[in-house]
Amino acid sequence: MKLDQFQFPKDWKVGRVATSYDFTGKPRGLDLSKNGDEIPFFPMDQIPLGRIHVSEFTPKPLAELGSGTYIENGDLMVAKITPSFENGKQAIVDIASDFAYATTEVIPMRGRKGESDTLFLFFYLLHPEVRSDLAGKMEGSTGRQRLSKTVLGDRLIPLPPLPEQKKIAHILSTVQRAIEAQERIIQTTTELKKALMHKLFTEGLRGEPQKQTEIGPVPESWEVVPLKRVALKPQYGLTAKAAKSGTTKFLRITDITDEGVNWSTVPFCSGPKKKIDACRLKSGDIVFARIGATTGKSYMITDPPDAVFASYLIRVRAGESLEPAFLIQFFQSKGYWQQVDANKHANLKKGVNGSILSEMFVPLPTLEAQKEIAAAFMATDQKVRTAAAKRDALKDLFRNLLHELMTAKTRVHEQETTA
Repeated sequence: MKLDQFQFPKDWKVGRVATSYDFTGKPRGLDLSKNGDEIPFFPMDQIPLGRIHVSEFTPKPLAELGSGTYIENGDLMVAKITPSFENGKQAIVDIASDFAYATTEVIPMRGRKGESDTLFLFFYLLHPEVRSDLAGKMEGSTGRQRLSKTVLGDRLIPLPPLPEQKKIAHILSTVQRAIEAQERIIQTTTELKKALMHKLFTEGLRGEPQKQTEIGPVPESWEVVPLKRVALKPQYGLTAKAAKSGTTKFLRITDITDEGVNWSTVPFCSGPKKKIDACRLKSGDIVFARIGATTGKSYMITDPPDAVFASYLIRVRAGESLEPAFLIQFFQSKGYWQQVDANKHANLKKGVNGSILSEMFVPLPTLEAQKEIAAAFMATDQKVRTAAAKRDALKDLFRNLLHELMTAKTRVHEQETTA
């Protein structure tokens, strides 16, 4: 963010970060044992991404403290090493103790009473252009570059009067907390689904006795059969070039994300009509990534446009005795992934092929039970998708507000606030 491109209000000042904020240093003569034989310690993996405060720490015996960075409660810890800095790792300390220690790879700092707000700085450093500019000034060898305290202190910051700083920080923190709430819903629901998946695939809907099979324990009444018994022969995708225009979409591995497929960004297919017809997708089709880092990842097609699938994907169509929505849920389970890992073919760059897929075992309860189990899983999936959509919309709002507020394009009412 080049500050000379913006016209700031007269009551805002633009100056160095170090002119308005303090870097934390250990006081002389401090008795580290005043709070007991242990001290709160923050390793890098406990400094969060996408959260404002951090309260989780690792208690460390004073005798094992060794090196570390002295921090105080309320400090903003900024990760200074690559890639943690570029990724935005930072948080404000929120603990019961008045001081603690952290990894040497952080820079602790805080606002000055009556002049600057720590939370305002937290958000300013999240501005992508600010972060990118600072990242470009990191020093050191490749892979071990660090942001120096001097470079951070020399960074210019537009600083409104303190009441307005607090109001801006309050607005942004409100949106950030809403994002965090959606992230918690996603995490909790995902964990719930894992537990539900284990229970239903091992005990069924009625908690019946289990039997050991090729995919581990399953309910006694279930069959476990090779996929080839309950599905059509797996089919490879189309070898063709992607095009910017056309009538038929061309689904590739890279188009399938954790959130599904955004068909508006999928390119078109330039292949011959005869081959296109053979690879046309329909609802209920399941496609698999057959090679590379995403080997085994699957996705069920629902209400597709006119579309075909690319050659690095394999399609499976369930037979009459198999519910596709049940099958795709099994393809997310431990029993499936153990088979993928065991069957990756070295000659296929650790991928899988149609033959390997055909021989994989799948559970087969009654069709009615399959539909009921699939419905339970899909309810959790829908909850995750809804939360993810809300989170993404809030992130867009946050990015827009962050830029507008930090550049004074949007002003807030200048009054005292308890952010």
